[in-house]
Amino acid sequence: MADPISPASIQPQDEEQVPVLEEPLRSGAHTVSEDVIPLVEETATIGKREVVTGRVRVRTVTDTLEELARADVQRETVEVTRVPIDRMIESSPEIRTEGDVTIVPVVEEVLVVEKRLVLKEELHIRRRVAAETVEVPVTLRKQRAIVERFAPDTQDPDPEEKR
Repeated sequence: MADPISPASIQPQDEEQVPVLEEPLRSGAHTVSEDVIPLVEETATIGKREVVTGRVRVRTVTDTLEELARADVQRETVEVTRVPIDRMIESSPEIRTEGDVTIVPVVEEVLVVEKRLVLKEELHIRRRVAAETVEVPVTLRKQRAIVERFAPDTQDPDPEEKR
């Protein structure tokens, strides 16, 4: 076997010292030494930047269309019926309502030797309600969006040339 090498005679290539075990740990004539293995670690740095990948133009267009608008409308008409009475009365009767009929008394003064009120007639007014559906043409406006995509290196196209 080779002669043991003393720690003082070891000259490392680097200036880093290689640790050598002390005398009590040596076995026999051999020298036990430790090798140092440097560990390397890489780190990554993540960043971001803006990149133009395309261009977009959004514009709105208003379209008009004709439609029939439907609605329920109500119309009220009255029917007047003249009912002759020809009866003498003492005072003028009040306007009254019987069910859906409004009664308006019509009086006349008649010259007699004495003056008396004579109920000539009553107007019976009946209301009638009729509903109907009507169709009226109307113009409606509706907007829609137009999206145009362009390559990033394209100059801004003239908006008038697309219309």
